[in-house]
Amino acid sequence: MNSVKLIGNVGREINVREFEGGRVVTFSLATDESYTNKNKEEVKNTAWHSIVAWGQLAQQCETILEKGKSVSVEGKLNYRQYVNKENLTVKVVEIVAFKIEEVARTAAKA
Repeated sequence: MNSVKLIGNVGREINVREFEGGRVVTFSLATDESYTNKNKEEVKNTAWHSIVAWGQLAQQCETILEKGKSVSVEGKLNYRQYVNKENLTVKVVEIVAFKIEEVARTAAKA
């Protein structure tokens, strides 16, 4: 089964493209994790994910998403490649979303 669920923050304003068959929205999502290393120091890591939403979900994204907003994304991993203008093969890993919801922010840790 190819299934992904991420909770994070929208990293930049969404990109909306319209075409003959509908519309597509793309945006970046930042997820954070932290741990304590062997020196008892807290280490924080941020991972960036490319998100793609099509059709009705793309329209929904236009109304609810903005930079910094916390969201939950459910979808599947998609791997694709293309040849760019410099004739180089570019490999892309993205999450094709089928559900995106706002997440209420929790109070900061004390």
